[in-house]
Amino acid sequence: MLMIMIGSISCQSQTKRKMNDSKMNPLLCDTTTGICEVPGSNNVATATNIKTGIKPIKIIYYTDPICSSCWGIEPQLRKLKLEYGEYIDIDYRMGGLLPDWSYNSGGISKPSDVAHHWKEVSRYYEMPIEGDVWLTDPLHSSYPPSIAMKAAQMQDKTKAFIFLRKLRERVFLDNKNITRWEVIQETAEYAQLDVAQLKKDYEGPAKQLFEEDLQYARTLGVRGFPTLFVSAAGKQPVTIYGFRPYDVFENAVKQLLPDARKESINTTPLALFSHYPTLTLKEYAVLTGTTNAVATTVLDKLVAANKLKKQTLSSGSIYSLP
Repeated sequence: MLMIMIGSISCQSQTKRKMNDSKMNPLLCDTTTGICEVPGSNNVATATNIKTGIKPIKIIYYTDPICSSCWGIEPQLRKLKLEYGEYIDIDYRMGGLLPDWSYNSGGISKPSDVAHHWKEVSRYYEMPIEGDVWLTDPLHSSYPPSIAMKAAQMQDKTKAFIFLRKLRERVFLDNKNITRWEVIQETAEYAQLDVAQLKKDYEGPAKQLFEEDLQYARTLGVRGFPTLFVSAAGKQPVTIYGFRPYDVFENAVKQLLPDARKESINTTPLALFSHYPTLTLKEYAVLTGTTNAVATTVLDKLVAANKLKKQTLSSGSIYSLP
């Protein structure tokens, strides 16, 4: 039996008053702990019988399409997949961060209250987040895009990962309401999913799969996101809870599989973009082990040479192939 203990950590803001007020507010993601917490979930987690897949290390990753702390660890996860992808299998589970707006805590009682907080989180994680969607076309829940993700997973695991990434770009960078079907459809087309089948599954069996994710999260005692349960056969599992630097992710792999050898990454810019079609400045810096200043110089030179495109936002930049 594998026992995973998660400490009791509350979602809070950076002031003491907000720390006390926001313990039940899922959209106040604490930059100290790196957690976006589910309201009303304060159980200690015990995970049992987490089975490994074909690859020796299994990661059950509880996340949510609108989790800002999950967006914050995208650089670390992208690097982990490149360096240790042959050893790890990541099972993306949806946790239901925002069921609805039937609460009032932590200074947030309506969608417009989230916009300023997201901008604060963006500066802390150095990942661009605009936040204006909460002012212009606010989301009523994170459940619709979560169900859409389960529908995407029913078709193709790799395409579903691309779908989730683009959903996040749409809400965090493009200020799009990803609960709207037209936005979900456009994102599915980008990921080359069968849109007609996605809609059928979205309105049918994907809802049950999402409910199963929520139930399993309760079984594991998941209280917030990101939560990653990292396990390997015969080894004491490791839990990564909240925003953490890359070495925490790498050390979890090495702890469970001491013989694991990192893949040598070709860090030339265009090689990296062959793996990931879009990269934020922070992602490129983490992948190449450089500072943001160095990353900016390298990427902007490629933009000037028309080898990359740059989307400049009020909160940062994201680059892509032309």
